[in-house]
Amino acid sequence: MCGRYTLFTDKELKEIDDIINQLANDSNRGRMKTGEIFPTDVVPVLTPGKDKAVPRLFTWGFPSFHGRRVIINARSETVHEKPMFRSSVDRRRCVIPSTGFYEWNCEKKKFLYSMPDSPLLYMAGIYNQFEGEDRFVILTTDSNPSVSDVHERMPVVLTKEQVEEWLFDDKAVDGILHHEHPVLARIAV
Repeated sequence: MCGRYTLFTDKELKEIDDIINQLANDSNRGRMKTGEIFPTDVVPVLTPGKDKAVPRLFTWGFPSFHGRRVIINARSETVHEKPMFRSSVDRRRCVIPSTGFYEWNCEKKKFLYSMPDSPLLYMAGIYNQFEGEDRFVILTTDSNPSVSDVHERMPVVLTKEQVEEWLFDDKAVDGILHHEHPVLARIAV
Protein backbone atom coordinates (compact mmCIF):
# COMPACT_ATOMS: atom_id res chain seq x y z
CA MET A 1 0.00 0.00 0.00
CA CYS A 2 1.08 3.57 -0.49
CA GLY A 3 -0.69 5.97 1.84
CA ARG A 4 1.65 8.96 1.55
CA TYR A 5 4.55 10.05 -0.56
CA THR A 6 6.88 13.01 -0.94
CA LEU A 7 7.33 15.61 -3.64
CA PHE A 8 10.07 17.98 -2.65
CA THR A 9 10.79 20.81 -5.04
CA ASP A 10 14.33 21.66 -4.14
CA LYS A 11 15.74 23.68 -7.06
CA GLU A 12 18.48 21.06 -7.38
CA LEU A 13 15.83 18.56 -8.52
CA LYS A 14 15.67 19.92 -12.05
CA GLU A 15 13.23 17.28 -13.30
CA ILE A 16 10.66 18.05 -10.59
CA ASP A 17 11.22 21.78 -11.08
CA ASP A 18 10.65 21.38 -14.86
CA ILE A 19 7.40 19.44 -14.28
CA ILE A 20 6.07 22.12 -11.92
CA ASN A 21 7.11 24.98 -14.21
CA GLN A 22 5.12 23.41 -17.07
CA LEU A 23 2.02 23.76 -14.87
CA ALA A 24 2.39 27.53 -14.49
CA ASN A 25 -0.85 28.27 -16.40
CA ASP A 26 -2.95 25.48 -14.89
CA SER A 27 -6.06 26.81 -13.16
CA ASN A 28 -5.49 24.38 -10.24
CA ARG A 29 -1.90 25.57 -9.64
CA GLY A 30 -2.94 27.37 -6.45
CA ARG A 31 -4.25 24.07 -5.02
CA MET A 32 -1.10 22.10 -5.89
CA LYS A 33 0.58 20.45 -2.90
CA THR A 34 4.27 19.67 -2.45
CA GLY A 35 6.20 18.22 0.48
CA GLU A 36 4.42 15.31 2.16
CA ILE A 37 1.51 14.28 -0.08
CA PHE A 38 -1.73 12.96 1.45
CA PRO A 39 -4.78 11.39 -0.21
CA THR A 40 -7.07 14.01 -1.84
CA ASP A 41 -4.16 16.43 -2.42
CA VAL A 42 -3.85 18.00 -5.88
CA VAL A 43 -0.47 17.06 -7.33
CA PRO A 44 1.37 16.82 -10.65
CA VAL A 45 1.20 13.56 -12.58
CA LEU A 46 2.57 12.69 -16.00
CA THR A 47 0.06 11.70 -18.69
CA PRO A 48 0.44 10.77 -22.35
CA GLY A 49 0.69 13.80 -24.62
CA LYS A 50 0.92 13.79 -28.40
CA ASP A 51 4.45 12.35 -28.43
CA LYS A 52 5.80 12.81 -24.89
CA ALA A 53 4.78 12.79 -21.24
CA VAL A 54 2.85 15.91 -20.22
CA PRO A 55 2.35 17.05 -16.60
CA ARG A 56 -1.19 17.72 -15.39
CA LEU A 57 -2.68 18.37 -11.95
CA PHE A 58 -4.87 15.57 -10.58
CA THR A 59 -6.43 14.76 -7.22
CA TRP A 60 -5.14 11.64 -5.46
CA GLY A 61 -7.92 9.12 -4.90
CA PHE A 62 -11.02 7.77 -6.65
CA PRO A 63 -14.28 8.32 -4.76
CA SER A 64 -15.43 5.15 -3.03
CA PHE A 65 -18.84 3.63 -3.57
CA HIS A 66 -19.91 4.71 -0.09
CA GLY A 67 -18.70 8.28 -0.57
CA ARG A 68 -16.96 8.62 2.80
CA ARG A 69 -13.44 7.73 1.78
CA VAL A 70 -11.29 7.65 -1.30
CA ILE A 71 -9.61 4.69 -2.94
CA ILE A 72 -5.92 5.59 -3.21
CA ASN A 73 -4.37 2.33 -4.44
CA ALA A 74 -5.20 -0.45 -6.89
CA ARG A 75 -3.63 -3.91 -6.73
CA SER A 76 -1.63 -4.52 -9.92
CA GLU A 77 -2.49 -8.22 -9.77
CA THR A 78 -6.24 -7.57 -10.16
CA VAL A 79 -6.40 -4.18 -11.89
CA HIS A 80 -7.53 -5.76 -15.19
CA GLU A 81 -10.39 -7.59 -13.44
CA LYS A 82 -11.94 -4.82 -11.33
CA PRO A 83 -14.64 -2.79 -13.13
CA MET A 84 -13.52 0.43 -11.39
CA PHE A 85 -9.98 0.13 -12.81
CA ARG A 86 -10.20 -1.98 -15.99
CA SER A 87 -10.78 0.79 -18.53
CA SER A 88 -8.27 3.09 -16.84
CA VAL A 89 -5.40 0.61 -17.03
CA ASP A 90 -6.21 0.07 -20.71
CA ARG A 91 -6.66 3.73 -21.69
CA ARG A 92 -5.70 6.13 -18.89
CA ARG A 93 -2.31 5.35 -17.43
CA CYS A 94 -0.26 7.98 -15.61
CA VAL A 95 3.04 8.28 -13.78
CA ILE A 96 3.37 9.87 -10.37
CA PRO A 97 6.71 11.65 -9.95
CA SER A 98 7.93 11.72 -6.37
CA THR A 99 11.00 11.94 -4.22
CA GLY A 100 9.96 8.86 -2.22
CA PHE A 101 7.08 7.10 -0.48
CA TYR A 102 6.28 6.22 3.11
CA GLU A 103 5.36 2.91 4.71
CA TRP A 104 4.70 2.08 8.36
CA ASN A 105 5.58 -1.13 10.16
CA CYS A 106 3.30 -2.91 12.66
CA GLU A 107 4.69 -0.73 15.49
CA LYS A 108 3.60 2.39 13.54
CA LYS A 109 7.21 3.38 12.82
CA LYS A 110 7.42 5.43 9.63
CA PHE A 111 10.00 4.78 6.89
CA LEU A 112 10.81 6.79 3.76
CA TYR A 113 11.77 4.81 0.66
CA SER A 114 13.66 6.35 -2.24
CA MET A 115 15.80 5.41 -5.20
CA PRO A 116 19.40 4.98 -4.01
CA ASP A 117 20.93 6.42 -7.19
CA SER A 118 18.42 9.13 -8.10
CA PRO A 119 16.53 11.92 -6.34
CA LEU A 120 13.36 10.87 -8.23
CA LEU A 121 11.10 7.87 -7.80
CA TYR A 122 8.36 7.25 -10.38
CA MET A 123 5.22 5.28 -9.52
CA ALA A 124 2.75 3.71 -11.96
CA GLY A 125 -0.80 4.97 -11.72
CA ILE A 126 -4.12 5.11 -13.51
CA TYR A 127 -6.64 7.91 -13.71
CA ASN A 128 -10.25 8.68 -14.47
CA GLN A 129 -12.63 11.59 -14.26
CA PHE A 130 -15.25 11.87 -11.52
CA GLU A 131 -17.78 14.72 -11.60
CA GLY A 132 -15.49 16.75 -13.86
CA GLU A 133 -12.38 16.23 -11.76
CA ASP A 134 -9.32 14.24 -12.87
CA ARG A 135 -8.31 11.74 -10.16
CA PHE A 136 -5.63 9.04 -9.92
CA VAL A 137 -4.70 5.98 -7.89
CA ILE A 138 -1.27 4.44 -7.39
CA LEU A 139 -0.79 0.82 -8.44
CA THR A 140 0.69 -1.48 -5.81
CA THR A 141 2.34 -4.88 -5.84
CA ASP A 142 3.88 -7.38 -3.44
CA SER A 143 6.85 -5.87 -1.66
CA ASN A 144 10.36 -6.73 -2.73
CA PRO A 145 13.05 -7.52 -0.12
CA SER A 146 13.92 -3.85 0.44
CA VAL A 147 10.36 -3.16 1.74
CA SER A 148 8.93 -6.55 2.83
CA ASP A 149 10.21 -6.45 6.41
CA VAL A 150 8.19 -3.23 6.94
CA HIS A 151 5.10 -3.73 4.76
CA GLU A 152 3.71 -6.45 2.47
CA ARG A 153 2.76 -4.01 -0.35
CA MET A 154 4.63 -1.29 -2.22
CA PRO A 155 3.95 0.96 -5.22
CA VAL A 156 4.76 -0.28 -8.71
CA VAL A 157 8.06 1.60 -9.09
CA LEU A 158 9.13 2.57 -12.60
CA THR A 159 12.63 3.23 -13.79
CA LYS A 160 13.08 6.44 -15.75
CA GLU A 161 13.27 4.33 -18.92
CA GLN A 162 9.88 2.72 -18.15
CA VAL A 163 8.00 6.02 -17.82
CA GLU A 164 7.36 6.43 -21.57
CA GLU A 165 6.73 2.70 -21.95
CA TRP A 166 4.06 2.75 -19.24
CA LEU A 167 2.35 5.76 -20.78
CA PHE A 168 2.50 4.82 -24.47
CA ASP A 169 3.13 1.09 -25.01
CA ASP A 170 0.01 -1.03 -24.41
CA LYS A 171 2.02 -4.21 -24.98
CA ALA A 172 4.45 -3.34 -22.17
CA VAL A 173 1.80 -2.93 -19.45
CA ASP A 174 1.66 -6.51 -18.16
CA GLY A 175 5.45 -6.81 -18.16
CA ILE A 176 5.80 -3.59 -16.17
CA LEU A 177 3.13 -4.62 -13.68
CA HIS A 178 5.00 -7.85 -12.96
CA HIS A 179 8.63 -6.76 -13.32
CA GLU A 180 11.21 -7.06 -10.56
CA HIS A 181 11.26 -3.78 -8.71
CA PRO A 182 14.48 -1.94 -7.89
CA VAL A 183 16.12 -2.19 -4.50
CA LEU A 184 15.21 0.96 -2.59
CA ALA A 185 16.99 3.01 0.05
CA ARG A 186 15.21 3.39 3.40
CA ILE A 187 15.46 5.77 6.31
CA ALA A 188 13.39 5.88 9.50
CA VAL A 189 11.60 9.19 9.97
